[in-house]
Amino acid sequence: MKRPRTPPAAWTVLGAIAMTTIGTLPVFLLSSQSVFVREELGFDETRFGIAVGTFFASAAVAALLGGRLADRAGRRRSTVLAGTLAAAGGLGVAVAAHSWEVLIGLLVVLGVANAACQVTANLALARAVPPHRRGLGFGVKQAAIPVSIMVAGLAVPTVTVLGGWRWTYVLTGLGGVAIALAGLTIARSTSAAPRAAPDEDRPPMRPLVVTMAAITLASAAANSLGAFLASWGFAVGLTPSGAGVLMAAGSAVNIALRVTSGHLADRRHGRNLPVVAWQMLAGAVFLGLLSVPSPWVVVPAGLLAFGLGWSWPGLLLYAVVRLGRDAPASASAIVQAGAFVGGAAGPALFGVVVGTSGYPTAWWAASVAFAAAAVLVLLARRMFLADLVRRPPREPFGYGGGRASPAHTTTPPEEGGPV
Repeated sequence: MKRPRTPPAAWTVLGAIAMTTIGTLPVFLLSSQSVFVREELGFDETRFGIAVGTFFASAAVAALLGGRLADRAGRRRSTVLAGTLAAAGGLGVAVAAHSWEVLIGLLVVLGVANAACQVTANLALARAVPPHRRGLGFGVKQAAIPVSIMVAGLAVPTVTVLGGWRWTYVLTGLGGVAIALAGLTIARSTSAAPRAAPDEDRPPMRPLVVTMAAITLASAAANSLGAFLASWGFAVGLTPSGAGVLMAAGSAVNIALRVTSGHLADRRHGRNLPVVAWQMLAGAVFLGLLSVPSPWVVVPAGLLAFGLGWSWPGLLLYAVVRLGRDAPASASAIVQAGAFVGGAAGPALFGVVVGTSGYPTAWWAASVAFAAAAVLVLLARRMFLADLVRRPPREPFGYGGGRASPAHTTTPPEEGGPV
């Protein structure tokens, strides 16, 4: 009996999951194994913070500079490059990172690899997954990030205990090799990006910059939650095991809601950014509730803040790629850069506020950041809609929600007229 063939779109989604996991895993491994790494290389927590910040900062710069290159290079070359960088960085840490300075240099390589993996995965989903399954694809792809957090935590009692922390980076490097080899199997004809025309349908920059500011604030708040929720839970009376269970349960809810958000997006025509804004506002409410120093409040608020308040990344990227016109990698790269900046700056600033004013004040500051991000998302949506009316795409574009059909559809410009 012949086995049914796996659809090409499914392989694309699986590849995007693998790239997202391999791209983000190195920094989570560094965090989960920080005690072992710092003890062997001989540096303190301040230098550890600089190391984590270096990873995200290099990823942000690479995403801003590399988005357009990915659009032009296509899936094949971008995938091979991303896998090669991940392999070089992971194996480099395993073999050569015997001082803090060398570790910093290799984290720059891994940060660039992360940006390349994320942007290439976004490009693959935009080019190869059917439109009616693309929202689910982005939801599943972004669910790989909390999975990476869980994998990094599980690596400590398994690989690290048995073979040492360097072996976790060996496995990460081998994952990069596998991605590069998989990239070579992508047919050249299907990986090429559309040729740029004089009237290329470029993504609107001003709303993208506003969206970048929104995701910077939202990522700062969300990553602070991920970094400090367990410590705050322990401070208000949870056991270390209880705090760990809270983080694991939050990750599980987060994964489920990211996938669900993407699936629901495929059942409507647009109107995704208002959903993102509501998710961020929910995060703001639950982060504010975390300021109450009681385990009876912290546990449910933390679970909902982690699960619902951080469920928007896949949906936001999907919305941006839909509006990215002929350059989905360029559009998503701008947003990814904001996520990387927020991931680097948020926990650092949160820690400063905790040190000077305490946890309750820090949670309220993160709550305000989430609320401001929601407002910026709604502002960006108005700007995107205005751009669609002023500069309609070459192909009819449905937006504004609706189940059976979109609430609004653009009219293509007349041939030879303004785009």
